[in-house]
Amino acid sequence: MPSFSTIISEFITLWVVIDPIGTLPVFIAATAGLAPRLARMAAARAVVIAFVILLTFILLGQVVLDALGLGLPSFQIAGGLVLFLFALTMIFGDGKPSHETAQVEKPRSDQQAQARRVSVFPLAMPSIASPGAMLAVVMLTDNDRFSVAHQAMTAAIMVVVLLITLVILLAAQPILRVIGDTGAAIVSRVMGMVLAAVAVDAVLNGFVAIGVIPSF
Repeated sequence: MPSFSTIISEFITLWVVIDPIGTLPVFIAATAGLAPRLARMAAARAVVIAFVILLTFILLGQVVLDALGLGLPSFQIAGGLVLFLFALTMIFGDGKPSHETAQVEKPRSDQQAQARRVSVFPLAMPSIASPGAMLAVVMLTDNDRFSVAHQAMTAAIMVVVLLITLVILLAAQPILRVIGDTGAAIVSRVMGMVLAAVAVDAVLNGFVAIGVIPSF
């Protein structure tokens, strides 16, 4: 049975790589203009999809990555670039009020389709099931080092972090109702800057890992 310190260590690791707080600005931008019910549906669907992706990596990731010869730096750089591009749309795109108005004019079926789309990208991937999260679950469930019981515990910790992520995302809509359209537009752009910084940091860490630039 893994020690308490091991459990805490793995929880912190999974919390950092899944980053529930960091997913919030992505969720706010991706679901802007959606009806609250559809935003909640997108949040729940994104968490479920992320769970399936990460569980797949727990079960098969080690075999696949070894076969392809891929490592964490490649995933960090690719994921960081994708997140940076999305951050730019948050900073320079239409403000939330105008985007919201355009969405209201769309048929209900279009909003449902958008909710399904954003639940996959960018919410489930690469925000929740990030490249770092995929590699982390593979390393934390290494078949050569950890027993089946330990791997099951890691999966359970992952579920706890994902449930916390869902709670945080569901709280986003009540917050948006309080701050209003103008506040939401400001928050979206500020969070876009934060997300851009996170994305740049991921890319730089990837370059450090492969030795392209020195550690900073």
